[in-house]
Amino acid sequence: MKFKVLLTLAAAALFTVAGMAQDAAPVGKVHGRVTDPTGVPKTQGTVSLSSDSGRTLKYSFPVSATGDFTGSGITPGTYSIIFRLPDTAEGKFIDLIDNVKIVAAQDTLQDVDMSRKEYIEKMTPEQQKQVEEFKKKNAEIMKGNAVIKQLNADLLQARQDNKDKKYDEAEQLMLKDTQMRPDGVLLWYELGGAQLGLKKHDEAILTYKKVLELDAASKKPNIDLQGGAHAGLGEALARDGKADDVAAAVAEYDEAAKVNPTRAAFYLTNEAVVFQNTNNTDAQSIASDKAIAADPKNPLPYYLKGQSLVGKVTQDPKTKAWVLPAGLADAYNTYLKLAPTGPYAAEITSIMAELTKPVQTTFKATKK
Repeated sequence: MKFKVLLTLAAAALFTVAGMAQDAAPVGKVHGRVTDPTGVPKTQGTVSLSSDSGRTLKYSFPVSATGDFTGSGITPGTYSIIFRLPDTAEGKFIDLIDNVKIVAAQDTLQDVDMSRKEYIEKMTPEQQKQVEEFKKKNAEIMKGNAVIKQLNADLLQARQDNKDKKYDEAEQLMLKDTQMRPDGVLLWYELGGAQLGLKKHDEAILTYKKVLELDAASKKPNIDLQGGAHAGLGEALARDGKADDVAAAVAEYDEAAKVNPTRAAFYLTNEAVVFQNTNNTDAQSIASDKAIAADPKNPLPYYLKGQSLVGKVTQDPKTKAWVLPAGLADAYNTYLKLAPTGPYAAEITSIMAELTKPVQTTFKATKK
């Protein structure tokens, strides 16, 4: 009895070892991409392996949305690889490639490339003509896409250069690109910013006018672009030093606020800053009032308003007291109320303390 038990255990052990050997049988893998005669990836379908030229399919793997397929667990051997679309009739195929060798423990690369010579030669002359025409058009499209990609990269670089005040570099890049793409409105816009930074005001004026011309002719005018171009044009006119251009500059800033009211406060505050920089206090004062009306909670225009009036402070010849022009105290006090610890708070506090301190006099009453 004991001997029979041992035999039984031995047999079980043999069966187990045999099962393990069978489970460990070597297998291979395959992967690749399916492309049509024009070189475009197919985005659906099935890739199968057959050992009898397609009559029966031993393995099948789906094609992904990128045209790729992968398959594993394949018994080593020589197969035909077959591609079928979802609506391909039973027993038919779109493409077949013979003599695909699957090797144990290896991942075989086998693309289903229908642009290969053998496949194209099986097509009708009309089909071959259509393929060539498509390839030609596609090549032109790809070339255009490559140009657009480069222009977009240049545009981002120019924006960064302008931000970093590398205006020379931004200007050279955008001059090159506007020649390459004369209708590229964003390229012209960035060129205008570089020219402003370089103080090439006459050139910036022409550039911003070009931006407005191109945007007006577009199918979808961009109010952000229009507002920015009008404001840029206003700045260039204000900074060019010509007295006759001041009114034109004001008109451009007003137009910027009109076409893009959501940015009105920004444009009008910048107008006040530009007139401050050009020492035009009257225009600065008016622009400050407009900016305050657009956004009463923004403290900066109140500072700019007060600063435009400081130069108009006079002194009473008899009392020697300072006489403040209308609006100065209100502007400065409102700034302090809105931004008590703002960047101009200390300056305003010092100015107001000086202007409102009691007048000291050496006059003494005559004794009786």
